[in-house]
Amino acid sequence: MTLNRLIIPPWRDHWFKSNPCYQFQARWKFHRAFLWRDFMSIETSLRIFPPDWTQPMPLRDFFGNDQPIEVDLGCGKGRFLLAHATAHPNVNFFGVDRMLRRIRKVDNKARRQALSNIRLMRMEAYYATTYLLPPASIATYYIFFPDPWPKKRHHEHRLFNSRFMDALHRTLTPGGGVHFATDHLPYFAEVCALIRADRRFAEIPPFVPEPEEQTDFERYYIGRTPIGRFSFRKT
Repeated sequence: MTLNRLIIPPWRDHWFKSNPCYQFQARWKFHRAFLWRDFMSIETSLRIFPPDWTQPMPLRDFFGNDQPIEVDLGCGKGRFLLAHATAHPNVNFFGVDRMLRRIRKVDNKARRQALSNIRLMRMEAYYATTYLLPPASIATYYIFFPDPWPKKRHHEHRLFNSRFMDALHRTLTPGGGVHFATDHLPYFAEVCALIRADRRFAEIPPFVPEPEEQTDFERYYIGRTPIGRFSFRKT
C-alpha cells in the first residue's frame, strides 16, 4: 500500500502564504542568510562604519595611507568602481550607495579581486557628502546616472541643488573635480545651469570612462538615447 502525496488546495495555499506569521518567518529566513554572511566576513569587509553618524568621519584613517581619495556616489553594482580602482592602485576609492544588497555585492567582488584601495558605505549620497565626509578631503567625485526624479512634484528629491553644491565645495580639495553623467537631458540642462552659475566652480573637459569602466546604466543607454556629460572643478 502506498500513501498518496498530500496536495494542498490552491485556496488554502494562498491563505497560508498570506498569513502574517508565514510572511514574517519567510522574511526572517531571507535576512538571516545575509546577517550570517556579514557576521562571517566582518573582519575582512571593506565597509566603513563611522564612530559618529552625525559628524565628519576620519575617512583617511580607514585607508591607512596618504593617497588621494576619490568618491563614487551611487556606485551601484560597482562596475565602474572596481575597474577604475584596478587601473589606479595608487588612488583610494570610496563607494557610496543606499542599497545594502549592492554594497554587499561590491564588497564581495572587491575582496575577491584583492582591491585594498576600496572602501564602501551604505548611505544616501546627499547625507554622506553633507555630514560624513571631512572638509577638503576628496580629490574627485564621480556621479553617474543619479535618479532624475522626472515628475515635477518629485524634483525636490533631486541630488543637485544649492545645498549639495555647498557640500561639494566644502569636501573637495583645492582644484578637486566632479564628473557627472545622465541620460535624462532636462535634468542634465538643469545641473549644467546650476554649476555654471556658481563662481566657486569652473567647467573642465567632460570625463568619458573607458569601455570596461562603463556602468550598467551607461551600457544599457548607449545607442538608445544621448548621454549628457559635464565635469567641473573647485576654483
